[in-house]
Amino acid sequence: MTRSSFNSNWSYRPKTSIFADVQGQSSAGIPVRLPHDAIIGLERRADAPSGAAGAYFPAGAFEYVTSLDVPLEWSDKHVALEFEGVYRDAMIYVNGAFIAQRPNGYAAFVVSLDGFLEYGAQNTIRVDARTHDDSRWYTGAGIYREVHLWVSDRVHILEQNGVRITTPDIDDQCAVVAIATRVRNAGILTRTATVSTEILDPDGNVVGVQNSPITTLPQTEGVVRQRIYVPGPQRWSVDRPALYTARTRLNGIADEPEIRHTTFGIRTLQLDPHHGLRINGETVKLRGACIHHDNGIMGAATFADAEERRIILLKAAGFNAIRSSHNPMSVAMLDACDRHGVLVMDETFDMWTDSKSPFDYALSFPEWWERDVEAMVATDFNHPSVIIYSIGNEIPETGNAIASQWGRKLAEKVRELDGTRFVTNGINGFVSAMSEISTVIEAATAQSTTEGGPESAEADGGINALMGSTEDFMDWVATSPLVTAATAESFAMLDIVGLNYGDARYELERQEHPERIVVGTETFPSRIDRNWKLVTDHPQVIGDFTWSGWDYLGEVGVGRVKYEGESDAFDGQFPWLTSWSADLDITGHRRPMSYYRQTVFGLRSTPYIAVRRPSNYGRAFTLGQWSWTDAVSSWSWNVADGSPVILEVYSNADEIELELNGRVIARELVGSRRAFVADFELPFEAGALTAIALREGKEVGRTMLRTASGEALLDVRLDKSSTDLRDGALFFVEIELRDADGNLINDADRPVTVCVTGAGSLAAFGSGRPCTSERFDQDTHGTYDGRVLAVIRPDRVGLVEVTVSAEGVADVVVRAEVHERSSAPFLDSITPSNFTESIQA
Repeated sequence: MTRSSFNSNWSYRPKTSIFADVQGQSSAGIPVRLPHDAIIGLERRADAPSGAAGAYFPAGAFEYVTSLDVPLEWSDKHVALEFEGVYRDAMIYVNGAFIAQRPNGYAAFVVSLDGFLEYGAQNTIRVDARTHDDSRWYTGAGIYREVHLWVSDRVHILEQNGVRITTPDIDDQCAVVAIATRVRNAGILTRTATVSTEILDPDGNVVGVQNSPITTLPQTEGVVRQRIYVPGPQRWSVDRPALYTARTRLNGIADEPEIRHTTFGIRTLQLDPHHGLRINGETVKLRGACIHHDNGIMGAATFADAEERRIILLKAAGFNAIRSSHNPMSVAMLDACDRHGVLVMDETFDMWTDSKSPFDYALSFPEWWERDVEAMVATDFNHPSVIIYSIGNEIPETGNAIASQWGRKLAEKVRELDGTRFVTNGINGFVSAMSEISTVIEAATAQSTTEGGPESAEADGGINALMGSTEDFMDWVATSPLVTAATAESFAMLDIVGLNYGDARYELERQEHPERIVVGTETFPSRIDRNWKLVTDHPQVIGDFTWSGWDYLGEVGVGRVKYEGESDAFDGQFPWLTSWSADLDITGHRRPMSYYRQTVFGLRSTPYIAVRRPSNYGRAFTLGQWSWTDAVSSWSWNVADGSPVILEVYSNADEIELELNGRVIARELVGSRRAFVADFELPFEAGALTAIALREGKEVGRTMLRTASGEALLDVRLDKSSTDLRDGALFFVEIELRDADGNLINDADRPVTVCVTGAGSLAAFGSGRPCTSERFDQDTHGTYDGRVLAVIRPDRVGLVEVTVSAEGVADVVVRAEVHERSSAPFLDSITPSNFTESIQA
């Protein structure tokens, strides 16, 4: 069997009717190389049907077309296409005849072409996809993940989940590696073959071999089960993500054996209320980030290097786990998590039968849920990073005794398919009790005058607005007897109780259900100091997943600072673009809240200086539960000396002492207003500002900010100097405005232009600015706080040259090499070590 890329030589166009085609009214197809997002390049507008949820992008229906040259000798072969993801309602046609569909925009699926092909001829493949008011965030549209072509003998290993690997018994002397290989006979003759499996250790040495015969009747499947004993196993863990490879050969069918390479990890998972989650016998607390599937300025298009970069940067920011919100994760990101030791909670759906958007997946759920669960588990099964399956997110049915039985079906289906991981559900008590929510609000309002409850739960802007409207409203609701009763059955069917914004229940769950394991599946970023203490103080609470780790398109402005005189609506008005609720912006730059979180986690002892923007000094503002202040780590501001500024210094020390240009100007306790923060107000003075952390009067760390001076220079850095030519390859070009001493010029933004020549092309160009009407498909884009990011896609072998220019600044040219792909087919050409080094360079 051969599995080859099927991402080149496609074209796409807006979908029209067959009558328009006949009348010549349809547009010609635009050449494109997959993966591709058909929406990200369209014009946003304030009246777009997607509204704030979809970042004011338009909806659309699109068709993708390519041709497949099918030689005569394939008439005795099995041919299939593997789609990693098509958003959404995919319809597949061969030579004009419909052959398959897939409503779910995130499910991987395989389509057999047998019986539809014309041999010895060119065959036309068409894929239709569409999106329209069907999600609560930006989805993109089209064939946004990779496509692969499978060509094999009629007797072959199944394409999807054909090799399943578990490690049921592990100790320091030996690990049992159990391999189940599914062989299908799509022919008309009974055939006998041999399945040969070798286990390669992380260094490539063969450490176990087994051969097993299998006879299959026509049009049947058979499973070969092998147990291979690996001596002295290297355990996969967050700190040491050791990966083994199973090399499977199907011999005796064709002249050349079919070969499959499957990576896996050897590790144990345990769960109990006394130790929490244990991996290889050691307790692990999940420092989690919720993330959406889009790649920021690239839209929904999924590239291996973009997924890898996200995982590396998230782990560098202190996270050791991610929750895929609210859909199954891409293969490329799962691979990256395996390589870099990041734990995964993979999620099935954002809705079951009760719609959250007028045309969402709920319309297809009753018929398709089982196949979509099977697809997710098939994708995840061999990935050691996956430790938890989530069967949903904020599902209204979880509070209804009859409707909640869907959750039981989902949970049992997952366990049937994979009994090696744990099952959770991101349950929001507020959503679960939605049918009685008016009663809750009335009770809360009445209690405010008698028992100190919330003053009001009324707010505009939907469920999210109500949830974030007051500090104590969600706590009151989460712990109310109404929610406890409504969620009892849904909680009981889970291995781990997942609580969205339910941290107030942690102690209640410990008292009333001491055997229960709990995880904060979604939490307010503004509460990480209190939440993390709850996690560390309660052994049965295994972790916290903040909303969110990486900024995303859609649900715009939920984390913005609302200044007096601006709209106080829950969502940001056009041209707001991103959520702005995350630790990292859409380009991967860490915001101050990320350094605060890292300090709370106990992973950072160096103080961090964040300065609120002086231009907003004195303006009244409000912060929502997903918000952080508008602080920036800079001492370069276009304000006169003496202008008042407010500083936030994050530290785990006792006190912070400030020095300005060599003299001590202030000293404050850490935690007076908020844990891990020392607050200062002082007049601005250009120069060097130093924060010194003191514990018991002794210095334990310091950090300095300097004012940029002189002419601006372009600081241009490539994430790597070379790459192989492969579908997921990208170069990331970080561009910053700095002075001659390397100080960032954050308060003098300007347009920057990028010109790419040679063996690559500009794939996307943009900044982390959350409110902008600028596009990502142009060669000029404005900086935000002195930064902008360009993404270059290799097109062929050779030299890529990138010229960066801006008004009043000397041009900068950087170059990178694109090489022929490595000859090792089962090893990714980017290893954890060289990719990390290139990011940090």
